[in-house]
Amino acid sequence: MRFSRPPAFTTRPTLEGTVGMAASTHWAASATAMGVLERGGNAFDAAVAAAFVLQVVEPHLNGPGGDLTAVFTTAGDPTPRVLDGQGPAPAGASAARYRAEGLDRVPGAGALAAAVPGATDAWLLLLRDHGTWEVTDVVGPAIGYARDGFPAVARVGSTIAAVADLFREHWPSSAALWLPDGRPPAPGQVLRNPAWAATLGRLADAAQGPTREARVDAVRGVWAEGFVAEAVEAFCRTPQRHASGTDHAGVLTVADSAGWRASVTDAAVGTFHGYRIAKTPLWGQGPALLQMLALLEPDVPDPSTGEGAHRVLEAIKLAQADREAWFGDDTPVTVAELLDPAYLDARRALLSEVASPDVRPGRVGGREPRMAELATAGVAPGVTAGSAVGEPTVTLEGEPGTSSHGEMRGDTCHVDVVDRWGNLVSATPSGGWLQSSPTIPGLGFALGTRLQMTWLEEGLPSTLTPGRRPRTTLTPTLVLDDRGPVVALGSPGGDQQDQWQLLYLLRTLVGGWSPQAAIDAPALHTTSSPGSFWPRDREPAGATVEDRLGEAVIGELERRGHRVTRAGDWALGRLSAVGIDRDRRVLWGAANPRGMQGYAVGR
Repeated sequence: MRFSRPPAFTTRPTLEGTVGMAASTHWAASATAMGVLERGGNAFDAAVAAAFVLQVVEPHLNGPGGDLTAVFTTAGDPTPRVLDGQGPAPAGASAARYRAEGLDRVPGAGALAAAVPGATDAWLLLLRDHGTWEVTDVVGPAIGYARDGFPAVARVGSTIAAVADLFREHWPSSAALWLPDGRPPAPGQVLRNPAWAATLGRLADAAQGPTREARVDAVRGVWAEGFVAEAVEAFCRTPQRHASGTDHAGVLTVADSAGWRASVTDAAVGTFHGYRIAKTPLWGQGPALLQMLALLEPDVPDPSTGEGAHRVLEAIKLAQADREAWFGDDTPVTVAELLDPAYLDARRALLSEVASPDVRPGRVGGREPRMAELATAGVAPGVTAGSAVGEPTVTLEGEPGTSSHGEMRGDTCHVDVVDRWGNLVSATPSGGWLQSSPTIPGLGFALGTRLQMTWLEEGLPSTLTPGRRPRTTLTPTLVLDDRGPVVALGSPGGDQQDQWQLLYLLRTLVGGWSPQAAIDAPALHTTSSPGSFWPRDREPAGATVEDRLGEAVIGELERRGHRVTRAGDWALGRLSAVGIDRDRRVLWGAANPRGMQGYAVGR
């Protein structure tokens, strides 16, 4: 299929230079990363420094108690690796125990939804093994923002406003931190988090030892087994309000965090249009993108046309159906089976000229697929007006919304960095949102809610099981050619992350669009697949689009049976990307204009 020509105008240039490039969802993090590169740090030093800043300035999108995945290569080794910062379920978290608490799903907010916090340990592991800076130096900018203050972007205030009554009535420690003067902060209001500044300072002070690596490990030990873990366990003992509308104690203990450390593993790799695409393994949703690309490979569609947009949506549904049936920390299938040409041919034959409302997983390796009963429902069962799930949702300009009970439909942040030596990292930290559970006094952060991606139905790859990782949505991307890595890419957005990245890859790798033009381009995604976030609902044949797709394309989608929701002109996707142009020996960077806070910087 012939691709549409990119528009002549882009919202900002694709940056180019030779020193380094950083792109992220917040200007302060990107600027921090570039400052590290300017002072001789490498891409890993820069990414870690930026990540700690993101925890402070985007507290509604990530936090120290959350999780992360990253895909990276080093200047000396082009093999893509995955940084696994996805903590597992605690020893006390089981489907049977949660059902005994009267729950049919893991709540979307509250301590029962917390996996072992993985983000902080993972960042420190990356710094230890591939960085060059000391812990004190990389956390310095974050301490400054937390201690001295940062101007809050509008979405911080709107998120807090959505949960203000919950904070006042049930989460007083959160109200004390996030409702200064008893009110949600106004856009631009300077916020401070002195408790987290003090916690970071204590962690940095723990960096003692004969080598830099030993000093980093000392901090990791204090995080997992010292005062932080002790405060987390003590706070979890007290029952708190959950998104279910009921009160429960958490189950995280010091033993849980002491028994887990972040790790590095091989990436799942697929091929597309002469490139290799590196993603997380099957405990993340990353292989779904590999399937989407493989399903579309024979005749790559242009998502800017009605027919192309339809084919893209239908391919996404098939890949996400396999995700629901087969992905998880204890899956019997392999990525090779999911990408087997014969299996893909059978799946591709299901693509038709009309929108499918069904969830249609395949028989991978001849196995019969099985999904949770709730996954195939058109709406969340048992949701009634006035229930916790049925409360009004505040929509954040096209981003996943936050309800008045704290559950959030999966948004996060992202950072990409490339340096002059050729180190490249794409990282998506998330969880530990300010609205995910009560702020832990004395620490200044909240626990994450990643366990909401597990099911309380037994016998599934994603059943809630002690020690098992939840199937995360965090899904950064690396693109490689026959000479090595060329693109680091990612986006916030829960179930939409790979959908929006798919559009970018089609337009750049096949259509020849520039990175910035592809990021600016009108986006769309399906809502027909089961949601990864509580209450795990879906809209059969649903599709959400930016109005800029145009009346002809939107009308064609509706004619083919898609139930189209218009999100506005600039509402979907928060992509950023950096890369290497090896022919010209140039680095480049690009970032999303939506929301007016994503930023790329470099020279």
